[in-house]
Amino acid sequence: MNAPLQRDVKSVAILGGGVAGMAAAFALAGSGLQVHLIERRGYLGGRASSYLHPGVNEVIDNCQHVLFGCCTNLLAFYRRIGAIEKIHWTSDMTMIEPGGQRSTLGPSPLPAPLHGLPRLLTSSAFTLQDKLSLARAFSAILRFDPRNSGTESLAAWLARHRQSPGAVERFWKLVIASALNADIDQIAVPYAAKVIRELFMNSAEAGRMGINSVPLSELYAGVAGLLGKNGSSVHLNSNVERLEWNQQISQWTVVARTETVTADYLILALPFEAMAKLLPQMPPAPGVEVLLRQIGHHQHWPICSAHLWFDREITELDHAVMLDREVHWLFNRSKLQPWRKTDGSYIEVEVSASRVYAARERNEAIALTLRELAEFFPAVHSARLVKAALVKEVRATFGVPPGIDAFRPAAADSPWPHSFLAGDWTHTGWPSTMESAARSGHLAAEALCGALGQKQKFLAPDLTPRGLMRFLG
Repeated sequence: MNAPLQRDVKSVAILGGGVAGMAAAFALAGSGLQVHLIERRGYLGGRASSYLHPGVNEVIDNCQHVLFGCCTNLLAFYRRIGAIEKIHWTSDMTMIEPGGQRSTLGPSPLPAPLHGLPRLLTSSAFTLQDKLSLARAFSAILRFDPRNSGTESLAAWLARHRQSPGAVERFWKLVIASALNADIDQIAVPYAAKVIRELFMNSAEAGRMGINSVPLSELYAGVAGLLGKNGSSVHLNSNVERLEWNQQISQWTVVARTETVTADYLILALPFEAMAKLLPQMPPAPGVEVLLRQIGHHQHWPICSAHLWFDREITELDHAVMLDREVHWLFNRSKLQPWRKTDGSYIEVEVSASRVYAARERNEAIALTLRELAEFFPAVHSARLVKAALVKEVRATFGVPPGIDAFRPAAADSPWPHSFLAGDWTHTGWPSTMESAARSGHLAAEALCGALGQKQKFLAPDLTPRGLMRFLG
């Protein structure tokens, strides 16, 4: 598949300026290679970016992206680009029922995995039956072996472990399905188990949630300058038309509309659908059909966000989870991004894994959001909506149904010589997250250096389980 590279190879073209491409670029540039990071749009970040919305004249994120303490590779990348100080951290999660009753989940001084138990037991959001159901499921996850999961979906697993309707609706469908952005009958059990272990069991540090305190694209503001210091470059608005491989001199040529870039090797750090579109512009190679079949097994799930500006404050919370309604998460941008200096409040409401909501017309979706938001925050009734925007990221994430791992190629599974694959959909062991994207970039960089005969380690280690999880995990 990938022939060994010569030791004097020092240049790489990386297609895709999302988190995967940027993570690979920084890993390789820091190791002395000349990197050409090529992005078809005029900004970096891919699906985790922001832009000036013309309808409201505000810079908004394409949808809310959060990270957690367990996202070690994303955090390593953020440290490299100087973005770590632009993350707001919290360990608490407020759950609100229609009518306004609140419960807060979060850690206690008890050792892991018991640290979240006191607040869960006192939560009004769950009945005694719900709490016993969750305890039964968490105990099963401690004994869970992903190698024996077969083709069972999370929905079937929950039924087999006798989960109560309240536990399913208010925890598994909302918290876990939101984290994986898919319906529970379309989620492979190992991925749900991974979320539970990482966010609720391994340690309080692993479950801390980070939220960007600046627009997402501002996190990457220093990327071009930092890469330039290492002799590398960023090419924006570079729409690739074709790629050529010269076997005689072992060199790639990337032909874009406005420029041509040559490099000794190539990293394709693209979403799966972009990879499929690029295939006709790639040179023929054995194994392209295999890659195309793998891509064909992936599907997208949407994330929608309603951005609402009110003339007054509607809640003092900086974020919340809303139960039993079509809307799911609230992020109070006025609190999380105080530099905006609005007289009222700027609220972002997220709806995960809802194709029904994504199909709604703009005015209908915003009206529904306002009605449901008022059930949790009565101040909405007296507030005036100044302006609103609806963002539908229909290709937000890829699904993780049972059996999907067989169709996630590894970094070195590229069918072309001197080339490697990256992107959150490749084989990282993680679901569709920024952490998976960062891991894929680091794995591709490691594979490339390995082909050079260099044993470089870019993949950041996972957090070590704490407390009793050191023995139970």
